[in-house]
Amino acid sequence: MPLQLEIVTAERVVLSEEVDMVSAPSYEGRVGILPRHEPLLTVLQPGELHYVKNGVSMPYAISGGFMEVLPNRVTILADTAERADEIDEARAEQARAKAEQAVRDRQGAVDVAQAEIALRRATVRLQVAKLRRNRQQ
Repeated sequence: MPLQLEIVTAERVVLSEEVDMVSAPSYEGRVGILPRHEPLLTVLQPGELHYVKNGVSMPYAISGGFMEVLPNRVTILADTAERADEIDEARAEQARAKAEQAVRDRQGAVDVAQAEIALRRATVRLQVAKLRRNRQQ
């Protein structure tokens, strides 16, 4: 019995598909979801979300959001979500470098917090893009 997974952002439905397992980055730690899981609502942090279907793991970069789990359905309401093949590595690397510089400059608590979030988002995007590259080799 598979899980129905939906990943949704404000702009689009990123994915709607039956999967075998979902792994997501919650603030309490990584959460793994299998069919018939107990209902759960949790906040997601920026990180790698992946699902497994027919033994193949598919990674996504998310920048936070919420996850609702029902016994046979998982809904991810993400701030942003990108498949590995959607990530422009050069652009993500530029964003990471810019965020690192902003963290080093330390111009106000709010600016530093925003820069740290941007740095985490760029780092996750690069990690997910690297997963895609490693699979192709």
